[in-house]
Amino acid sequence: MTNQNLIYKVILLVACSFLVVYLFPKGAKFKYEFQKGKPWQYASLYAPFDFSILKSSTELDAEKQAILESQFPYYRADSEVYEGVKNAYASQFSNFFSLPASSKEYQKLYDFGFLLLEQTYHNGVLPPGFDQKGGERVFLIKGNIESTIDKDQFVKIETLQESIDYLLNKTAFANYRTPFYKLFFEIVLPNISLDEKFTSNAINQSLSDISPYRGLIQENSIIIKQGEVVEGEKLQMLISLRDEFESQLWNELNYYWIIFGYTILVVLTFMSLILFINNYRPSIFEDNREITFIFLNMVGMIALTTIVVNFDVRLLYAVPICILPLILKTFFDPRLGLFTHVITILNLGFVVPNSFEFVFLQLMVGIVTILSSTQLQNRANLFITVGRIVLVYLVGYIAFTITHEGGIDKIDFLVIGLFLLNGLLTLFAQPLIYLYERLFKLVSDVSLLELSDTNAQLLKQLSDRAPGTFHHSLQVANLAETAANEIGANALLVRVGALYHDIGKMNSPTYFSENQTGSVSPHEEMPPDQSAKIIINHVAEGIEMAKKFKLPDRIIDFIRTHHGNSWVYFFYKKAQELGEHADEKDFRYPGPRPFSKETAILMMSDAVEAASKSLREPTVDKIQQFVDTIINKQIDEKQFNDCNITLSEIETVKKVLSKKLINIYHLRVEYPE
Repeated sequence: MTNQNLIYKVILLVACSFLVVYLFPKGAKFKYEFQKGKPWQYASLYAPFDFSILKSSTELDAEKQAILESQFPYYRADSEVYEGVKNAYASQFSNFFSLPASSKEYQKLYDFGFLLLEQTYHNGVLPPGFDQKGGERVFLIKGNIESTIDKDQFVKIETLQESIDYLLNKTAFANYRTPFYKLFFEIVLPNISLDEKFTSNAINQSLSDISPYRGLIQENSIIIKQGEVVEGEKLQMLISLRDEFESQLWNELNYYWIIFGYTILVVLTFMSLILFINNYRPSIFEDNREITFIFLNMVGMIALTTIVVNFDVRLLYAVPICILPLILKTFFDPRLGLFTHVITILNLGFVVPNSFEFVFLQLMVGIVTILSSTQLQNRANLFITVGRIVLVYLVGYIAFTITHEGGIDKIDFLVIGLFLLNGLLTLFAQPLIYLYERLFKLVSDVSLLELSDTNAQLLKQLSDRAPGTFHHSLQVANLAETAANEIGANALLVRVGALYHDIGKMNSPTYFSENQTGSVSPHEEMPPDQSAKIIINHVAEGIEMAKKFKLPDRIIDFIRTHHGNSWVYFFYKKAQELGEHADEKDFRYPGPRPFSKETAILMMSDAVEAASKSLREPTVDKIQQFVDTIINKQIDEKQFNDCNITLSEIETVKKVLSKKLINIYHLRVEYPE
């Protein structure tokens, strides 16, 4: 690896670590994990400092409800209404009483009526149908004066007659009851209204005055003993200690220390991923584009989950985290997909609440995703995989609910709905795969299926211009695909690579024996080194042609490596026989050697199929010996030293190729003429 590639990976690691740490919640992490209904697994815990006990949500809700029920509403008396009523009384009094205005009886009656009016408006008059909210008492605001009175001290329009009767009884003016009825019903107007603003402010003030704490735990007091079940008061004390601990720890003095700790943890997780890729996927490690793709997807999933948690933590399980292993499995392999998923979940453990439950569920779902997501090019398989993901989520959630609550009656159907939404969102893996193919020039099984179509433009040209090579490629594809299935390699990738590995022969098809129709070869009139150059050049010309038709790099790798750095032995020996000076470099392919199981399988299949044309009177023993000789020669030339194929797998490939050739060259019964 060049220094430039190393520097790039360091920058990528630093950038991703910085972004993830930036997304982390700005708070310290309590060093103990606990769950409701579970035993305390640590040593007995004593209070490290004095702290108050937080009230539970049930207690706070009860206090709020009590305030809402007991809070006195604020009523306001309109003085202008009363002044208007008094003026109406003065102007209309004479209309209802037939006494002479100058008489003493009239004046006494007028004065008494005025007092009656004052008594009526002493507290105020309620409008008809007025809804008197709250308890038995209210706050009454008259001008700038606030007082507390009973609700029944107001006069209601509906009971105005009873109020007049009450005031007239036992007076000398009881005989004037009827005119007073008529007068008051004519002039009396309601002057009391509910002051919603004052009432709302008072309620809000009372609610804000609710203390979130109750009781005090002294330093060194026992909180919970080892083995005790975390529930009730013990649970509340632990929650209170955790919140107090995290609030005290996160301050300017130790802010940078906590950030430093977060950074170390994140870097450790990312470094473990890089080491895994370097040790077990060296081809990916060398490709900056692919390793960038992996890290961007991982950081993107962490960012998406963090944003959702900050927006509404209840939506956490709607995030389709399993898209990540699905995509990585599609473009690379299941082991890398699962390992990256684990690293992602470990980082998300710093962000989400109930981290144990979250990590457990996501790991289980990730494993099921990797084991189920085979052949995603088949749409039905994707739906089956999503169904299994949702099922594991539901079963896991119900199991956790049972362990926490001791039954299923506390199951939250909103969470179940979120799991179903998660499944629907996971279906977007398919369009994402298509998008990533275009952006990062990666190849998926869907693309491989498209490329394997023999009617594809490039294969059609190969069939027309070099039919012998096309037939050879088909035979190699069948051999390689069968061998790949036997050793657990990517059979579809091998097949497509085999179909395109010899496309460079189209430029000069007659120089290759499988396309020669006559008995005379054009090589007979050429010097051996020139013939070797034409044969060797089909690799470079194939690469150039593949790039022109925009074949994926993974397919071009098959073209580049299918001969490794082996000899063009026939023409090398011919040059020696002619007594010419044979420079070894002129008769050797430039390489590189195969660097994956798939490219190694193609090299073996290609060599065996091409050489099999020379077999005369093949038998089972001859074919087996023939295959062993060819592949052992490749092993002696160290052609497989750069790939992760084992000797045991090579032996399996030998057996598969031998069996396939035996089936091709099986002895037929000679039919009579």
